[in-house]
Amino acid sequence: MAAALRLSSGLVLFGVSIALMVAAELGVPSWDVLHQGVARTTGLPFGWVVNGVGVLVLLAWIPLKVRPGIGTLANVLVVGLVADAALVALPDLHGPWVRGGVLAAGLLLNALATGLYVGAGLGPGPRDGLMTGLAARGISIRRARTAIEASVLAAGWLLGGTVGPGTVLFAAAIGPLTQLALRRLTFTATARAPRAVPS
Repeated sequence: MAAALRLSSGLVLFGVSIALMVAAELGVPSWDVLHQGVARTTGLPFGWVVNGVGVLVLLAWIPLKVRPGIGTLANVLVVGLVADAALVALPDLHGPWVRGGVLAAGLLLNALATGLYVGAGLGPGPRDGLMTGLAARGISIRRARTAIEASVLAAGWLLGGTVGPGTVLFAAAIGPLTQLALRRLTFTATARAPRAVPS
């Protein structure tokens, strides 16, 4: 599978995964708590907020000297629009088992999608780049990720975003699941290169 196809399919699936977790109404990842809070405060569509926050985070890359790629731009343009469209298409969910199943599906799909679009090697998403930019300045990935997640979670909660068991589940599971997905799905151009024919 070509890197561009991995990128595009990963971004679409990432948007769908966000919509699934939002529709389950059991709590969403920290960034989406912020997105929900901003959407409820401003009245803007959820997907617009996802894209808008992505643009603002890109501005924070400037002092960190992180360079975007085509995947970064595609992330900003695609994910929010897909999330909005998927939220419109999804039916109302009733019953704890149905909502729990949709939440679990969204979590697994999120890890798979991250593995596809980050593993494509065409540029990280705005939020991923913020974390790696901090890490490049001597802050460990664990501390950078924790600080960012805690900050946006607190801001989103204050703005009225949904915090629930799904938020806790995501925080506990997304790291290992994403690591596994990246290990399996990271694209290397040389992996499929033909072997040189000895002279």
